[in-house]
Amino acid sequence: MDMLGGLTASEFLRDYWQKKPLVIRQAFPDLESPVSPDELAGLACEETVESRIVIENDDGKPWQLHNGPFTPERFSQLPEQNWTLLVQGLDHWVPEIADLLEHFRFVPNWRLDDIMASFAPKGGSVGPHYDQYDVFLLQAQGHRRWTFGGHCDHTSPRVEGTPLRILSSWDGEETVTLAPGDMLYLPPGIGHHGVAENDCITLSVGFRAPTIDDILTGFTDFLCGQSDASDHLNDPELQVQDNPGTIQPAVIDKLDAILREKLGDRRQLSLWFGQYATAPKNMDIVVPAEEPASTEEFAGAIRAGEQLRWNEGSRFAYYDFDDETALFVDGEQYLLKGDARPMAALLCAGARIDSAQLARFADDEALLGLLCTLYNQGSVYFE
Repeated sequence: MDMLGGLTASEFLRDYWQKKPLVIRQAFPDLESPVSPDELAGLACEETVESRIVIENDDGKPWQLHNGPFTPERFSQLPEQNWTLLVQGLDHWVPEIADLLEHFRFVPNWRLDDIMASFAPKGGSVGPHYDQYDVFLLQAQGHRRWTFGGHCDHTSPRVEGTPLRILSSWDGEETVTLAPGDMLYLPPGIGHHGVAENDCITLSVGFRAPTIDDILTGFTDFLCGQSDASDHLNDPELQVQDNPGTIQPAVIDKLDAILREKLGDRRQLSLWFGQYATAPKNMDIVVPAEEPASTEEFAGAIRAGEQLRWNEGSRFAYYDFDDETALFVDGEQYLLKGDARPMAALLCAGARIDSAQLARFADDEALLGLLCTLYNQGSVYFE
């Protein structure tokens, strides 16, 4: 499928990714939405699903936000137009939506976030805004008119009296109408405003990138959990000072050396980041298997060629050290050595794991145990 409008993945990453918008006509030709508006409304009534309704003019107040879960009656109280229902992480609940993510694996697993669905009747939108992340906006039903362009940041003027970051006095540079199967790519910081021309569903394929704050606090918290983190600073060479109030340069030298040693540990950084980047967004979806499998049952299913696939909410990644490979699944790490190392790449290549290749590992007791653990904790299942 020619999802990038004639561009190779390498050309797209070189010329557009985080650089400029791209309109792709019929990226997914004749796409039919895997979910209906009624199904989205049903999901928005579920406790475990993150959902929101945005109303453009809510009793005279601009762009009001309401968080789910909602009651079924809530939908009958909405105005006829100019509102939007948002359902986050739709790929976690609908396997056909999760399958769409496979087309975006030219971006690393750890950078992919989830697919959000927005349903809007005529005139519905979430207002002109910009995102901190890259996004592909795929039209799944109906038509939506997008105006986009111009770089925005925290200094851009905003509408008062709304919890949402709605841009005021923003015009955009280009306007297109997307039909089912059409897609718009937007880099971070590009202003955009999508207005439904009729009942429409748009799927937003979102990405994630940690902030510097996330990295600093996450890694240092991880280091604080190490066994030697509770050791106290020592100074057996302490000297008498002219003034007891002086903090000596030697003290700062010592602190500097400790921080450089700890923060410079690439192995620990790799292990922390793999766990951090694969932590599941929603703990309600990666749930243990109803009936735990024994290694014998699991090996039998693999040899029979049953299709093993990731849980829709699970995240997989790996990192190659010189002498071993760290496999990361749902925030946990597993160290693979020797002949076991290729299994990490096999498990991380895509949501459906190659059955023939997997069967090669079914004779190894330790690897079978690992696969069985992943199955029993709910990170993979047989289709």
